Amino acid sequence: MILLQIYGTPAPQGSKRHVGNGRMIEVSKKVGPWRAAIVEQAIRDGVSETRLDGPLVLRVSFYLQRPKGHSGVRGLLPSAPRWPFRVPDLDKLVRSTGDGLTQAGVIADDARIVVIHAQKVYADDRATGAEICISQMIEGNEYE
Repeated sequence: MILLQIYGTPAPQGSKRHVGNGRMIEVSKKVGPWRAAIVEQAIRDGVSETRLDGPLVLRVSFYLQRPKGHSGVRGLLPSAPRWPFRVPDLDKLVRSTGDGLTQAGVIADDARIVVIHAQKVYADDRATGAEICISQMIEGNEYE
């Protein structure tokens, strides 16, 4: 099992744009720094180039900054939602994170992920980023 604490702004895997000669580039300017944060943390934690293979389980919590409009003079407004149910899309956050884990060499390929547990929460009392747990699927059990 590999645990990673990533700091930064989680960015969704967006659309791609054709730039000629069969090349596609990422439209979102934020996804590159997010993937780089994953790679840098994997290197710091000594898990880059681990290349977990076989069926994998991904558990990830994304911690997002709360919009300024959720707070008033006396703190969090009663009308502020508990959960970030607007953009970015959770599935697109998972896609960019899987690609970042592959780029870092933590996993052989994000296609190896067979179970995903993911959530978006507001980072009210902590830094923005993500907590990531990657583990092998255990034979005979649903997952570890």
